[in-house]
Amino acid sequence: MAPSEDNESAGPYGGGDRTGVADALGRARSFLFVPGDRPERFDRALAGGADAVVVDLEDAVPPDAKEAALANATALLGRAPGVVIRVNDPRTHRGSADLAALGAAGAPVAVVVPKAEDAATVAAVLAALPPGSAVLPLIETAVGVLDARLIAAAPGVVRLVFGHLDLCAQLGLRPDDTARLVPARFALVAASAAAGLPGPMDGVCTEVRDRETVLAQARVSLDSGFTGKLCIHPAQVPAVHEALAPDPDELAWALRVLELTTEDEVKLVDGHMVDRPVHLRARSIAARADR
Repeated sequence: MAPSEDNESAGPYGGGDRTGVADALGRARSFLFVPGDRPERFDRALAGGADAVVVDLEDAVPPDAKEAALANATALLGRAPGVVIRVNDPRTHRGSADLAALGAAGAPVAVVVPKAEDAATVAAVLAALPPGSAVLPLIETAVGVLDARLIAAAPGVVRLVFGHLDLCAQLGLRPDDTARLVPARFALVAASAAAGLPGPMDGVCTEVRDRETVLAQARVSLDSGFTGKLCIHPAQVPAVHEALAPDPDELAWALRVLELTTEDEVKLVDGHMVDRPVHLRARSIAARADR
C-alpha cells in the first residue's frame, strides 16, 4: 500500500486509482486501530506490521478530543502510506465535519464508516471524498446485517467489516458466543461474495496479551469465511497473520493442484477428483500464502 513513485503527492495510495486501493485493502489480513487523539502512538502502530493502520475518530476518542483527533489524522495522511480513517457516524454533525475535512484534503483516502445501515449513506460518504477514495462499511447493527447485501453493492465499497461488539450489545448477546453470531457472520460473507468483494474483515479480539486466544479467534474467522481481522494492539498482529496463513501441507496440496490442473477441466490428482470449485479453493489457499 505504498505510494506511487511517480506521484507521491497523490495521497496514501498514490495515483488516485481506486482499483489499486481496492486491491490493497482487499488483500489486507490485519487492520490495526489507533486512537486519533493519541498521536504519540502513531509511529508504533505504523511499525507494528499490520497491513493497514486505522486512525479512529469515533469510539476511541472522547467528545472533547474529536477536533484534535481529526487534525492529527489528516496530518498523518500526508506522511504515512496505508492509513485508513474511521470517521464518526456520517449522519451526525461530527461525522459530516470529518468528511468535509477529508474531502478538502484533495488526496484519495480510505474510510471506515461506522454503523453502516444503508447503501445511500455509503454512497453519500463516497461522494464527499476525493476521487479515487474507498469505503469500508462497518456492519455493527441489526439493520446493517439484514441489509448487508445492499451495502456491499454500494458505490465505492471495497470490503465489509464486522463490528460484533456493538452488534452483541444491541442484541443482548455475549461477544464470545460464536454460535449465536454464525448467522450474522454468514450474512456478511455471503453479501461480500454476491457483490464480488473479498472476504470481510472480522471483529476485534478483546484479549490483547494471550497469543493463543488471538490465534484461536483468528482461525475461527478464517473458518467462517473471513479473510482478515481487526486488531486493537500491535501484539495481536503476528498471531492474526499466522492464523490466516495456510499450513505447509495445505499449501503444498494447493500448489500441486494448480500445477496439474486448470480451472476448466476435471482431473484426478493423487486419487481425488479436482474440478472447478476445488481448483478455485486451491487458488484461494495460494493467495493466502502470497499475502
